[in-house]
Amino acid sequence: MAAAAALAAVLALSCCGAASATAATAAAEADRIGSLPGQPPVNFSMYSGYVTVEAAAGRALFYWLIEAAGVPSESAPLVLWLNGGPGCSSVGYGASEELGALRINADGRTLSLNAYPWNKVANMLFLDSPAGVGYSYSNTTSDLYTAGDNKTAHDSYTFLVNWLERFPQYKYRDFYITGESYGGHYVPQLSQLVYRNNKGVEKPVLNFKGFMVGNAVIDDYHDYIGTFEYWWTHGLISDETYEKLRLACEFDVSEHPSEECKKILEVAAAEQGKIDAYSIYTPTCKKTSLHKRWLIRGRTPWFPRGYDPCTEKYSRKYYNLPEVQKALHANVTGIPYAWVGCSDPIYEYWKDSPRSMLPIYRELIAAGKRIWVFSGDADSVVPLTGTRYSIDALSLPTVTNWYPWYDGGEVGGWCQVYKGLTLVTIRGAGHEVPLHRPRQGLKLFEHFLRDEPMPKPVHSIQTF
Repeated sequence: MAAAAALAAVLALSCCGAASATAATAAAEADRIGSLPGQPPVNFSMYSGYVTVEAAAGRALFYWLIEAAGVPSESAPLVLWLNGGPGCSSVGYGASEELGALRINADGRTLSLNAYPWNKVANMLFLDSPAGVGYSYSNTTSDLYTAGDNKTAHDSYTFLVNWLERFPQYKYRDFYITGESYGGHYVPQLSQLVYRNNKGVEKPVLNFKGFMVGNAVIDDYHDYIGTFEYWWTHGLISDETYEKLRLACEFDVSEHPSEECKKILEVAAAEQGKIDAYSIYTPTCKKTSLHKRWLIRGRTPWFPRGYDPCTEKYSRKYYNLPEVQKALHANVTGIPYAWVGCSDPIYEYWKDSPRSMLPIYRELIAAGKRIWVFSGDADSVVPLTGTRYSIDALSLPTVTNWYPWYDGGEVGGWCQVYKGLTLVTIRGAGHEVPLHRPRQGLKLFEHFLRDEPMPKPVHSIQTF
């Protein structure tokens, strides 16, 4: 009798397990992208759709998974990418103009292949977070005005846990978190949450290995000092304005700029002129204008509104097409506002933003997690100087001194390996490294996944 009961229980569990697996497969298949409007043929699978993170509030986050093509997707790692803002879309930026497999053409209706997509070596998962960004939504209006770092990290974690139930084949897979700009907050905070929740778990489903961030907001004080210094050393502002910024903008003691600091920031904006602050050596787009709202509003200068206003214009047109939304399984609730690359309400009403991520760096370095920081050296919004000051504040021992790394016989940038952290610069790249230097960006990503420092020259270079 007991044996029969036990057998019945096993069979019941087996049936439930099978039913659960079938449901997961069906849910994943429902998210499969057949073909996007204007898309060229591809040799990899894509999925997109919504994952609920708070049922009571009706809060759901939108994702786009682009599976690996250059290597077997079954064994390739899973890599999450997060754009910053706060309030900017990972689909609109990372996936569409940086490291995704497809690029939106100038007509805003057709797509072309990216020659250097990161899905050549990994399964790339792009997430629009928090709710209110891109296609992500909430049925509770107040969510759009109460977003912040902590809420974003926890919603993103809930997303990952629930998403893995839909895609169980990615459970236990090597998992990395990457991003840029204000993703310099998102990435380490989410990494810390995953790491802490994995503690004591023998075989965690989120097999977190490490993170990588680019042109990242790391530490307010050092970021500001480095930003002002970059402006001055690159001839963007006068000696007088530089000195006034240093005196008036004491961000080590105040979270927000004083009125005097705001006035000097406006002077700095005028002195810089109509350049693209995100890429100081490239032409500006003539089709529309990008105002330095972060200076005029007195907001911190590393809250970007997107790199290329022309590219953003193409994305805005494409992602508002009804046929595109249908193919992406997006806007299923009839969101009462148009898709935009960056959400103003999210940006304007951001609730919490810790001044420094350095304590998280220290915690995860001590835990042995892989941490890489990269920087395009032509970005004046979150410049290399600020990044170097922030990393220097960690007081890490040097393993390999500063050296040039090479790509195709040319210097691709510079690299320094510390105990627990690797810093890589990309020569000539702006705020969005994979956009300006796509080949070098992919090489950087490949080396990060292998945890191999950037390549030194094979032969010594003769000087005259």
